[in-house]
Amino acid sequence: MDIDIQGPTRVCAETGRPLLPGERFYGVLVDDAGKFVRRDVAADAWTVPPAGAVAYWAGRVPPAADRPRKPAFNDDLLLDCFAHLAAATEPDRLNFRYVAALLLMRRKRLRFEDAIRDDAGRDVLLLREAKSGTVHHVVDTRLTDEQTTAVQDEVFKVLGWE
Repeated sequence: MDIDIQGPTRVCAETGRPLLPGERFYGVLVDDAGKFVRRDVAADAWTVPPAGAVAYWAGRVPPAADRPRKPAFNDDLLLDCFAHLAAATEPDRLNFRYVAALLLMRRKRLRFEDAIRDDAGRDVLLLREAKSGTVHHVVDTRLTDEQTTAVQDEVFKVLGWE
């Protein structure tokens, strides 16, 4: 897969200063010329999400002495990324959206309604959003188990859940 997003940098993208343990920050995922770019911004330097923001979230830099722990799964952030890719046609973005849909189905945020074949001959899943009732069309990219795992790892990396 060609989705290469760096993890948290612990450096403010606005000021260039290090983010200190315990400090609040905002993480933002930006669509920059067709690529996802993650930026972390200190709370005191944050004003509004930048242009091209796909999603953003608040966090706190963990204390240096703490063991890394598994981050909380943020369904709304994943749903924002999923929705942002609705018009995607590039294979990597279709794969990302498909795996995000699978994760959202597992989290019961999307529910399987039907499967159809589109005009291009592709299998498409019809998934209904649990809260809003919105129906989404998701191309089944026919990933192998290994490819699905690799894309899922990228989704987690992009969203800082690794």
